[in-house]
Amino acid sequence: MVNHMRPLEARVRHFRDEGVSYDEMAWRFRRSPGFIRRVSELSEMGRPGAVAVERQILRPIERVVRDSAARGLSTTEIAARLRRSPEWVRRVEGYTAYKLSRL
Repeated sequence: MVNHMRPLEARVRHFRDEGVSYDEMAWRFRRSPGFIRRVSELSEMGRPGAVAVERQILRPIERVVRDSAARGLSTTEIAARLRRSPEWVRRVEGYTAYKLSRL
């Protein structure tokens, strides 16, 4: 699983899960308790860039194959467009599925 949090967010959540108070965390990080509370709350929200992680993991050709398949093109059609064999396209689809399953 890929961690999408910044180090400060991860530490604040770790301390919070261990039961450390916001005042204690504020003292440790030399920040205000309000700041630590906001970091804790905002770390629970999804980050818009988290979807971009999927795009960073996949190679461009894997994204093309995946996007073409999502548009409904068959393996044979994708292979013809990329001037590759249908077996190659199936292998790329398999690699792509494996990579995305590890997220």
